[in-house]
Amino acid sequence: MYDFLIVGAGLFGAVFAFETAKKGKRCLVIDKRPHIAGNIYTENIEGINVHKYGAHIFHTSDKAIWDYINQFAEFNNYVNSPIAVYNDELYNLPFNMNTFSKMWGIKTPAEAKARIAEQIARLNIGEPKNLEEQALKLVGMDVYEKLIKGYTEKQWGRPCSELPAFIIKRLPLRFRYDNNYFNDRYQGIPIGGYTQIVEKMLANAEVKLNTDYFEFVKQNPNIAEKTVFTGAIDEFFGYKLGELEYRSVRFETEVLDEENYQGNAVVNYTHRDVPFTRIIEHKHFEFGEQPRTVISREYSAEWKPGAEPYYPVNDDRNNSLYKQYEKLADERGNVVFGGRLGMYRYLDMDKVISLALDAVRQIQ
Repeated sequence: MYDFLIVGAGLFGAVFAFETAKKGKRCLVIDKRPHIAGNIYTENIEGINVHKYGAHIFHTSDKAIWDYINQFAEFNNYVNSPIAVYNDELYNLPFNMNTFSKMWGIKTPAEAKARIAEQIARLNIGEPKNLEEQALKLVGMDVYEKLIKGYTEKQWGRPCSELPAFIIKRLPLRFRYDNNYFNDRYQGIPIGGYTQIVEKMLANAEVKLNTDYFEFVKQNPNIAEKTVFTGAIDEFFGYKLGELEYRSVRFETEVLDEENYQGNAVVNYTHRDVPFTRIIEHKHFEFGEQPRTVISREYSAEWKPGAEPYYPVNDDRNNSLYKQYEKLADERGNVVFGGRLGMYRYLDMDKVISLALDAVRQIQ
């Protein structure tokens, strides 16, 4: 009945459906959730476009991808400039001269570099054996203790001394007064939220929500010539080689009877004793002036089957296991695996679009 069964109505599946529809292909898109757009889904609450699955700021240095996404929505000029809270101290992110000036009372890049170099030399760390040593060797004690240690331990659910060094290969230090988190040329938030973008992409596809792929395909084994699968690749193969590991995130969203709760869209809480990693105030993504506000607290959580997987744990063991699943996928032949879960790697939105476009180019 269909050329493609697309499993997952997120960004990868939606781009694939949009592009293949232009080629005259018939697509059926299914999703186990009750809504389209996957993790970039935005829901209007109190006139505010709430990022239901965490903050999504579109950024890219690829003009072709920027032009591509702008055909579906107009983007504003939002610039991501997070703030970090450590006890009663406030710091700008990413690590830049505003951060160093607040931390040490210095003014010049030379002073900041000297302070960091002095701390690193005092620690006398050789080849880093773990994440803690890696971070200390890159930024010294003060930045690590206040802005990295607690946040990272909450994210991964274990002490930094027990985490592999490769997780932090580099920590960018900016010796200029610049709070723009991303270096990409293009950045913004779609005015009106992300869901509208996926709606437009899926306009020429048939969509079935609240639909589990494994149950659906049992009842409809010959529904399409090919499958595009954006779920977890190990689940697709029945975990026959073992389970890949993920970290999950739990959200607590609250409507507050005040206009402005924290004055910024993203505020990280870097002390280990604060249970959540950050608070998102959604109205600030679109410069909202609504009389009330909506905030979401984010809690990092262990992932277990049945929970929503968010971040692949790309250590040596998991990457090796993924390669084995990737080999099974290649042997299968009639299934395209895409997206964060299908490819087992964290992907920014521009990379998802680029990979989906590449997948379309490769089809016969």
